[in-house]
Amino acid sequence: MPIAASATPDPTDDDSAPQSSDAPAAGTAVAIPEPPPAQTDRPATASGDTRPKRQPRYHVVLWNDDDHTYQYVIDMLRTLFGHPPERGLSLAREVDTQGRVTVLTTTREHAELKRDQVHAFGADRLVARSKGSMKASIEPES
Repeated sequence: MPIAASATPDPTDDDSAPQSSDAPAAGTAVAIPEPPPAQTDRPATASGDTRPKRQPRYHVVLWNDDDHTYQYVIDMLRTLFGHPPERGLSLAREVDTQGRVTVLTTTREHAELKRDQVHAFGADRLVARSKGSMKASIEPES
């Protein structure tokens, strides 16, 4: 709520009163100091780049054998990698004709996990001679 102006002048409003040397004059811009640069936990590289270093990527490679059916491969790729049946069929054909196929490219830890899951998937129940899982390996992305 505004205060009504009084008829008696306030002595502290006197423009002729000396002003403190620490306070800027009315209407004067005040410089605000810049904050210090943010500290990061990452050391700068020789070029001064502080961006996080990208982890190397690894391929999960599935190897062909005659002890597993296309259906086994398609089911395994759907279960372990989330590949839809069409992609699974395409990868199954490639491993059958080329001898190997890359089924995923990811970080090393994730690639190791997926390789181990392939090795633990079990035998193909549709093939009597199937004694275990398919073979898989990981290799660095070139």
